[in-house]
Amino acid sequence: MRIILLGPPGAGKGTQSERIVARFGIPQLSTGDMLRAAVAGGTPVGREAKAVMEAGGLVSDAIVVGIVADRIEEADARNGFILDGFPRTVEQAKALDAMLERKGLSLSAVVEFKVDEGALVGRIARRAEETAARGQPVRKDDTPEVFRSRLDAYRVQTAPLSAYYAGSGMLRTVDGMKPIEAVTADVAAILEALVEPAAS
Repeated sequence: MRIILLGPPGAGKGTQSERIVARFGIPQLSTGDMLRAAVAGGTPVGREAKAVMEAGGLVSDAIVVGIVADRIEEADARNGFILDGFPRTVEQAKALDAMLERKGLSLSAVVEFKVDEGALVGRIARRAEETAARGQPVRKDDTPEVFRSRLDAYRVQTAPLSAYYAGSGMLRTVDGMKPIEAVTADVAAILEALVEPAAS
C-alpha cells in the first residue's frame, strides 16, 4: 500500500499518518527526515544533497526523488509507505510516478483532506492561544499570519495535485472537518478497500 496524503497545513495529515502507521504497519516517510538521514549516512544522493545545501542551494526534485527511491528499498517500506510532504508540485508528482514505474511499482491511492480554510485559521489561532496559556512557546508556524502565508503557498504550489491525481483515478477525498475519530474511520475504510483485493 503506497499512499500520499494531501491537504493544506493544519488539515490533520500528521495525526492521521500516525494512525495509519499503527493500523497498517507501513512507515511514514518525511522528505525532511529522509534528506537528513541520507546526508548523515553519506549515500551517493546524500552526498550530492549535502554539497547543494552547503553551497546554499535548494535541493532539486531529482535529488529528492533519488532519496525517496533509496528509502523505499529498505525492508520496512517493502509492504508500502505513506509519503508526507512530497510531492509538493505536479512536476514532483510526475517525477515520482516515473521513478515508481522504473521499479515496477505504482501508488495505491492519494487521500485528500478537504477542509474549510477559514476554520483552519481559527483552529490554528486557538492552538496558539492554548499553547501560550500553558506557558509553552508558540511555534512560529502557529501564528495566523504565518499560517495564512503557508496556506497561500499550498494553494499555488500543491493544490493542483488534486486535479493531477483525480485525472489518473488515484484521488480519494475525506471531509477533514469531521471529528478526528470520524476522519480516521473514513481513511481506514478507503485503505481497507485497497488491502482486500490483494488478500484474496
